[in-house]
Amino acid sequence: MGKIDIKGDIASDDLVAFYDFFGMKCTHPKMVQDAIENDKDEEITLNIASNGGDVFAASEIYTMLKASGKRIVVNVQGLAASAASVISMAGDTVRISPTAQIMIHKASTGIRGNSDDLEHQSAVLNSIDESIALAYEMKTGLKQTELLDLMAKETWLNAKTAVDKGFADEIMFSDDEEVMVTNAVHQLPSKSAINKFKNMIAIPKTNSLREQKLAILLEK
Repeated sequence: MGKIDIKGDIASDDLVAFYDFFGMKCTHPKMVQDAIENDKDEEITLNIASNGGDVFAASEIYTMLKASGKRIVVNVQGLAASAASVISMAGDTVRISPTAQIMIHKASTGIRGNSDDLEHQSAVLNSIDESIALAYEMKTGLKQTELLDLMAKETWLNAKTAVDKGFADEIMFSDDEEVMVTNAVHQLPSKSAINKFKNMIAIPKTNSLREQKLAILLEK
C-alpha cells in the first residue's frame, strides 16, 4: 500500500524551489503525481496535517487522486485546514484522529484596484467558494447552501462533528463498541483498554508513562 504525506503548505510547483531553499516543507502537485505514478498498489494512504495553501494546487491534487483509479484512504492526523480539507475529500474512506480537526472557510485574496476590480474579484471568489463547496458536497451529501454558510463562519470540526456531518467516515482507534468474542480461561484485555493503548502510542501525552498505564488498566 502506497503512502503520501500531505504536510506543510499546499503550494504550486513553481514555488517548490523557494520552500526548498529555506528548508520549509510543502506539498505540491508534481510530488503527488510522481507518488501516484510510482505506486503499484491499488490503494494509497494519505496522511494529512496541513494548514492549507494554494486553492488551485489543492484542486489539482484532489483531481489527480480522484482520477487515479486507486482506492484512497485519508488519515487526518492533525489539522486539515482550508485547501488541505479539500484534498481530504478525495478519500474513499476518511479517517480522523480523535485529537484532529478539519477546518473549512471561504477563499480569500489580496487585491488593489478600483470598484470594478473589487467587484470582479468578489465574483471570482464566490465562484471559487462554490467549487470548493462542491467537493465537500460530493463527500458529505450536505446541501451547498449549508456548506457555504459553514465556510462563511470558518467552521472547525472536531472528530465527532466531522463524522456526524460526513466530512470523515470514522474516528481512528475508536471501535470500543465492537464485541470481542473470546475462547479463553482468563480475562483478555478489553476493547476499550486496547484502544486507549493505541491512542497512547500514537499521540504524545503530557502524563507520565506510569499514569498512562494506570489509566489503561483502570479504564479511565
